Amino acid sequence: MIEELIGRMAALLDSLQATGDPRRYFLATYQRTTIAVAEEVKRGGFADPEWVERWDVAFADFYLDALRTAVAGHEPSRPWTIAFGAPADLPALRHVLLGMNAHINYDLPQALVAVITDEQFDDQALLTRRQADHRAIDTVLAGRVAAEDDELTAVSGPGTLLDRLLRPFNRLGTQRFLREAREKVWGNAIALSRARRESPDAYATVLAQLEELSAAKVAALMAPGQVLLKLAATGFGVQLPTVGS
Repeated sequence: MIEELIGRMAALLDSLQATGDPRRYFLATYQRTTIAVAEEVKRGGFADPEWVERWDVAFADFYLDALRTAVAGHEPSRPWTIAFGAPADLPALRHVLLGMNAHINYDLPQALVAVITDEQFDDQALLTRRQADHRAIDTVLAGRVAAEDDELTAVSGPGTLLDRLLRPFNRLGTQRFLREAREKVWGNAIALSRARRESPDAYATVLAQLEELSAAKVAALMAPGQVLLKLAATGFGVQLPTVGS
């Protein structure tokens, strides 16, 4: 399933690159990360590789559906509308961070509840294995940060003196912010599962809350200035009000 997903990403990336579409920056980063996850699956780095593969494809499809919707001239969810609407002349890194933020905060909790049933959320032994694989993905992402930084620097150039001085901090900060956001994602997925048990209306209400929080975070990252310095103060993730801190 992941190999087929990588192929779909490649086809979309070719079309975005052909037109110089800045949305190509996040897609290229995402495709490379997906290849890294596929390699980790083959290596045996997950407790349940079949589940990880289903989850990874379900997760990516939320983004790819949003991208196809936007490319067709329609409006996707608010976090993606803001991320995709970023000025084309923003640095490539900023486009990637906007995409990462929308995808992790808004799409990832939905992907988790798509591949974990409400009954499975009650099975603590199973949930522990799922959480272990969730954290194993963090290790894959952290391992990609330096390489992706080099990729984006090759595209955008070394940047200002401040940018160059901040690169080591940016790499460490990105790893920390990814972990922080994904921890909150797990709690948000539990909140979505609880709402799903209650009723379709309750689920829609909680999902709308998540959309608003995620959109606000993406919008905050659009302001001028050093993005990762802002994240140091505000964090990368969002947390539903129904989830305890």
